[in-house]
Amino acid sequence: MTTAALRRPFAHRALADAGARFDTLGDATVVADFGATPEAEAKAARTLGLADLSGLPRTGFKGADAIAWLAERGLQIGETSNRAYRQDDGVLVARLAPGEALILPPPTGNSTAIDRLNGAWQDDGRLCFPVPRRDSHLWYRVLGDRGAEMMAKLCGVDLRPRSFPDLSIAQTSVARTSVVIIRDDIGACPALHLLADSASAAYLWRCLIDAMQEYAGQPVGFGAVQHLTADAADTLGV
Repeated sequence: MTTAALRRPFAHRALADAGARFDTLGDATVVADFGATPEAEAKAARTLGLADLSGLPRTGFKGADAIAWLAERGLQIGETSNRAYRQDDGVLVARLAPGEALILPPPTGNSTAIDRLNGAWQDDGRLCFPVPRRDSHLWYRVLGDRGAEMMAKLCGVDLRPRSFPDLSIAQTSVARTSVVIIRDDIGACPALHLLADSASAAYLWRCLIDAMQEYAGQPVGFGAVQHLTADAADTLGV
């Protein structure tokens, strides 16, 4: 499956070599699947899966006034840094520092909230500046019950749920690469967002795939993530 989207995943070649089938979402190419149905890949991901979400929208803002500026636009952000805050519309705001936030879209990948924030910014003299995270940072998601165990081979932070609960953030090293890790579970399925410099995309993808082999993990597409999200919503009666 080929697409004519303007944006391609940073690790496009490595993904293609792994059997990825691509589709278009908005202006970007996303990995739809790796040859199996979303249901089958979601089932595998409950144990251990790796998804590349780099094609999805995201943004960030930095500066002493950044958190206040975001709050003025309706985002609910607590006082604690290295903590993520879920919004009513599914957007995830990761407060990385007193003056820095990373914003991820809802699980559907809908760009409306991201586009609204990017469009609202203007240089009015306040200390708040946009950070183009979509251009600069890869976005992977580690899914499943064995995700923390697998990550222990590559990262010194204890990512088990009892030590690293839902919505925790670690700014650390994974396979000698600086990575922002955000726990964002999908219902009962443990899930971690990994964001790192885009130049490390192919290297980090291969490191994660190699580390997964011991646990029978496999790459999965965006369809599997959506399927897990829909199942979690059904379980909660949303």
